[in-house]
Amino acid sequence: MTETVVEFDRRMLEALICPRTQTTLKYDAENQELISNAANLAYPIRNGIPVMLVDEARTLD
Repeated sequence: MTETVVEFDRRMLEALICPRTQTTLKYDAENQELISNAANLAYPIRNGIPVMLVDEARTLD
């Protein structure tokens, strides 16, 4: 069985904000993450769907 990769719709980025800081996000296509510089967090994108939960976010180095 082959796995289908779903692309993130960049138009969604205009409507999404960081749940912690209420600031805009940057799309990191290589890592499939949305980056919040203000919160120093990276929110994962799984199957084309952003996971906007602070508990699921990765802390940036």
